[in-house]
Amino acid sequence: MAKERIEHEGRVIAVDKDYISVEIVNKSACAACHAKGVCGASDEAVKVVEVAQDITTLTEDYQVGETVNVVMSSAMGTQAIWLAYVVPLLVLMLSILVFSLCGAGEVLMGLGSLGAVALYYLGVFFYRKKISKIFIFSIEKQPK
Repeated sequence: MAKERIEHEGRVIAVDKDYISVEIVNKSACAACHAKGVCGASDEAVKVVEVAQDITTLTEDYQVGETVNVVMSSAMGTQAIWLAYVVPLLVLMLSILVFSLCGAGEVLMGLGSLGAVALYYLGVFFYRKKISKIFIFSIEKQPK
């Protein structure tokens, strides 16, 4: 059975009239290992997600410091993977092919292809507000 949603545990760090800010700590699979202090493979990243207030997430219902589940549909996760990994890979491969067909040297081909991927990510950066409207998060209280 396919998982229809993606959940992460988080902590409410701010509540205002329009948004609830939730801090999520992403841990690698080995983050719970007792040797993580000396191992270079373990990592931990803190991300902040802003959840817009709607009928299911009224800001009055949440307090700073409360532990919640941040939820998004798995279809949005697939879209994020396409935007972050698949499309840039296609841009890289296509630009290598174009530079190769134009007879460019290896250095120019490599730098030009990296530049094309950088331009792609720059475009994503400039359209981040539009893109953020596609990825909608919700939060749920954790059962006690």
